[in-house]
Amino acid sequence: MIDPLHQFMISPLIQLSLAGYDISFTNSSLFMVLATLSSILLMIAATRSPQLIPGRMQFIGESVHRFVGQMIRENIGEEGMPYLPYVMSLFLFILMGNCLGMIPYGFTFTSHIIVTFTLAMIVFVGVTILGFVKHGTHFLRLFCPEGTPLYIIPLLVPVEIMSYFTRPVSLSVRLFANMMAGHAMLKIFAGFVIILAGTNLFPVAALPFVVNLAVVGFEFLVAFLQAYVFTVLTCIYLNDAIHLH
Repeated sequence: MIDPLHQFMISPLIQLSLAGYDISFTNSSLFMVLATLSSILLMIAATRSPQLIPGRMQFIGESVHRFVGQMIRENIGEEGMPYLPYVMSLFLFILMGNCLGMIPYGFTFTSHIIVTFTLAMIVFVGVTILGFVKHGTHFLRLFCPEGTPLYIIPLLVPVEIMSYFTRPVSLSVRLFANMMAGHAMLKIFAGFVIILAGTNLFPVAALPFVVNLAVVGFEFLVAFLQAYVFTVLTCIYLNDAIHLH
């Protein structure tokens, strides 16, 4: 039997406990560390010896910086540029996590709702604190814009509050669901190849094999798109906190 969900199982690599709580270093922890180190090493390699005519690594680093910077300018404006380090770190961490999961025997930690929800809550709490720091209680105007007719307020305010507090849910579920579904589909088609290869229908195994190759390419595209979507929504939420739009 080929279980497409077995790849998402968290396994302890180093057993640890603290005050009765299991804090073991797991395969998920390992790939989070690898994603972080990959992001750091990429930027170190890109900025180690900057040249007027950039080399390959410098070009990649500058492209990522320019891409995220443009994303911030389009969604927030120049006022959002102080948050470039955080937004860029978030983008690289998710992108590296998604791509590392495509390596054979790799682990996709972004396919776990607890990871994506934690990332989404960090964004949600940070944006909320930023809004109150910048605007004080006037930040509550986000739920009731100025000029709203009085008869609409009893309907509008609960809807806006509900919409605001569901942000971390929609942000986390979108990333988790796409990564989990894509990797499960890869495992299913790979299972078809293995099963058919062991029968008299061996030539037929070429069809799911070709499909699987196409899905692998598509999953790399999804890995980038999901990192982009998570980051651009973060920029939109930052824009709300900064401009109260």
